[in-house]
Amino acid sequence: MASVLMFSNSLQAQSPTPAAMRQQSLTSKMVLQKQSPFSTKFRSVGPAVMSGRVVDLDVNPADATEFYVAYATGGLWHTTNNGLSFSPIFDSAEVIGLGDVTVHWPSRTIWVGTGEANSSRSSYSGLGVYKSQNNGTTWQYLGLPESHHIGEIVLHPTDVNTAWVAVLGHLYSANKERGVYKTTDGGATWKQTLFLDDNTGAIEMDINPANPNELYVAMWYRTRRAWNFEEGGNSSGIYKSTNGGDSWALVTTAASGFPQGNGIGRMGVAIAASNPNIVYVVLDNQARLPDTAQKKTDSLTYSKTELKDLNKAQFAALNDKRLDTFLRRNRLTPKYSAAILKRKVAADSLQPNALYDYLYDAIDDLINGPITGCQVYRSDDAGKTWRKTHEKNIATYNTYGYYFGRIFLSPTNPDKVVLTGFTVEMSNDGGKTFKSIGKNNTHADHHVAWLNPKRDSHMIIGNDGGVNLTYDDGKVWFKANTPAVGQFYAITTDNARPYRVYGGLQDNGVWYGHTTRQRTSDASYDTLAYRPIGGGDGMMVQVDSRDNKTVYSGSQFGFYGRTHLDTGGAIGIRPANEIGEPPYRYNWMTPIVLSRHNQDVFYMGSNKLHRSMLKGAEMKVLGIDLTNGKKEGDVPFGSISTLSESPLRFGLLYAGTDDGNVQLSKDGGYSWIKISNTLKTNGLWVSRVLASQYKEGRVYATLNGYRNDHFNAYVYVSNDYGTTWQPIASNLPLEPVNVIREDPKNDSILYVGTDGGLYVSKDMGKFWNAWHQGLPKSIPIHDIAMQERENEILLGTHGRSIYVAKLFEIQGLPTPKERAIRRPVTDDDDDASNAKD
Repeated sequence: MASVLMFSNSLQAQSPTPAAMRQQSLTSKMVLQKQSPFSTKFRSVGPAVMSGRVVDLDVNPADATEFYVAYATGGLWHTTNNGLSFSPIFDSAEVIGLGDVTVHWPSRTIWVGTGEANSSRSSYSGLGVYKSQNNGTTWQYLGLPESHHIGEIVLHPTDVNTAWVAVLGHLYSANKERGVYKTTDGGATWKQTLFLDDNTGAIEMDINPANPNELYVAMWYRTRRAWNFEEGGNSSGIYKSTNGGDSWALVTTAASGFPQGNGIGRMGVAIAASNPNIVYVVLDNQARLPDTAQKKTDSLTYSKTELKDLNKAQFAALNDKRLDTFLRRNRLTPKYSAAILKRKVAADSLQPNALYDYLYDAIDDLINGPITGCQVYRSDDAGKTWRKTHEKNIATYNTYGYYFGRIFLSPTNPDKVVLTGFTVEMSNDGGKTFKSIGKNNTHADHHVAWLNPKRDSHMIIGNDGGVNLTYDDGKVWFKANTPAVGQFYAITTDNARPYRVYGGLQDNGVWYGHTTRQRTSDASYDTLAYRPIGGGDGMMVQVDSRDNKTVYSGSQFGFYGRTHLDTGGAIGIRPANEIGEPPYRYNWMTPIVLSRHNQDVFYMGSNKLHRSMLKGAEMKVLGIDLTNGKKEGDVPFGSISTLSESPLRFGLLYAGTDDGNVQLSKDGGYSWIKISNTLKTNGLWVSRVLASQYKEGRVYATLNGYRNDHFNAYVYVSNDYGTTWQPIASNLPLEPVNVIREDPKNDSILYVGTDGGLYVSKDMGKFWNAWHQGLPKSIPIHDIAMQERENEILLGTHGRSIYVAKLFEIQGLPTPKERAIRRPVTDDDDDASNAKD
């Protein structure tokens, strides 16, 4: 039997995990999968009524009913019937997150770049480039393991062995393996032909189809940390090569007419195939706009900006009627009035800036801040000079153009331009004007578009909701979303008969339904096995098992509510600070817990614990800030990331934070003890704390280094309320851990979900086995739910929706059918049988 490697749990200052270690770990993972003792297969239970994030498409130019779809974390899918059905063809690879797919159609050779380049908080790192010459039956690994995130692969139109790769590089750390790489031997070897610095990578390329020695590449400076995202820098720019990518020259110089400065963010570049001297660039211009809010005065009220940076005298001089109107419009009356606030400011119980600070929303500023935004530039002289094509703003990026940043052209009309952003925009006049063409049956947040060279009104687009097709320039769209590739953050079940599963998805809200076979996406809501509850990015769900109809769910950054599935009655739940107090900090996936002991009791975490004794109404803040405090940046950080209440004792609570704290309360949240000092988390994200259902003092903790490009697995257990901890990751591969669960029948059996799959230990973490039957070889598992009555495990995957399996084999127990077969026949059975006759 082949050996399984044991990997060190040393954090070593959260340093990025070297590619060589990741590859060595993958070898060990393959051994675990090959030697897995389990035969029970998981089955997908959807939902199949919505899709997941599409990052790229490649369409057969001779037959547009055949195309490939690359999903951010759902793998590569192939259709030959215009999207009526798809087949997954990348599930056997060591990684499932994709950045690009490119096909050499004459030889039907598929090239795949792994690791999504959209730089979101769920853009998983890849391992480099793969190639298949048999439609995905087998894949050849071509290297570039430190690339992590690949934006584009460009193939030479006539030389099948020459290709260029735009390598964006690490997301959460600096590295030198980024820029442009070229191969002339089919990927056997690579040469880095363009490198600027270890934070500037290549995001997109295009090639002149009439002269393959001429290429353009968009270089993008960006840094991301858990608390801050720097979306642009002055090293960003467009580079051009005239010798097949062997050398490059900057063409977006100050003299060229292209913008300059630290606000130059992500760019997309496209050459007009019908006239290669015409080149377009779409720019996410992060340059801040001047604050003109004060100029737009309203005689009846104040703007928020007019209340910024006031001293006591200036605040006292504010007009009472205008201030009262402002307070009323912001729903702060009758609790606050101009007289009350002025009295508090005069008495120094409030600072003059307190009202502005209270209403300032860092999240809103992150999304809707005053920046230049989306701009389109055009060159008519092959990149020598550039001009902005439009006068009016193109309102499709908001402040997160880093998530889109691509531009597409008609192969036959150089003036027909398509932009992908929050909306999909089209211009027929060379970019002078744009109109939104995303109608019914499309989703927001678009990432790719393809225009048919034979009929450019025929388009295929990919977005956060899947694939859409049109044949009339977007007047009518239809969906091609049969694959179950939803990106779940969290799942749970109720105890109805039959039970229902609930879950929150990336940009697809919260859905619930039965784990039965799914209808296709054209079914109406009334006939779907799954139905939606809310929108946005769906997050955690809790269900009151007393009626299985009262549901707590919500979206990103703590916007939760309680609703009743039958009546539709709902209340919003998001505790807010008082004026003069620091605002609460909510995690992207704010944790909530409904107490098992009394389901009127509802817990919620910001940077503090909040509790309601009335089903989410009258939320009270308890205790202290459980984090290490606010960290300056434009991404909310310093928040509670996980909560757990002991099933054995009411008010025994554990909280984990995104900055590495684990806290314990034995009195329902009034007082807390930090129990992570001996854990030595070194500031890593606490992805899960779990109070045991078998022993009161037992608690589990998992740490996740994804936001440090640190991929070691960290799993711990304590049997003394966190006073001491023992590592139990043992032979887990180098994959960040998201969740741990106990078996519902056996306290020695544990289940762990990582960014790469599911693992089971039958001896409290001394040794882990892979349980991958029925799953892709690699799949991010964000959550695990147990349906105890049915003895089933459910996996909430981030890219392939939900899977379910029975637990009898894992527990070493016979199934109900096996028990019925094995049960001996008794005289009572004969009597009963005769009585029925």
